[in-house]
Amino acid sequence: MGQILSLLLTAVQIYSFMIIGYILMSWFPGARESGIGQFLEKAVEPYLEPFRKIIPSLGMIDISPIVAIIALNLATNGLVFIFTSFLM
Repeated sequence: MGQILSLLLTAVQIYSFMIIGYILMSWFPGARESGIGQFLEKAVEPYLEPFRKIIPSLGMIDISPIVAIIALNLATNGLVFIFTSFLM
């Protein structure tokens, strides 16, 4: 069970880095149109879209990815609690 938890935590960490990378690509013109940008868009946008519907942007600043990463980390902490409390 510990290996499953470790694999899950690694996957969540990689996904968080993918979100950060996708957001950083918005700073560079044409970066999101590249192959990596399109891959990240397909992987990240379905998760970010509900947050963007709920949280309005502050002018030119979109804070929904920050909230999305916080929500992902809270869900991860919940899973760690469940694994350590009930399954181990």
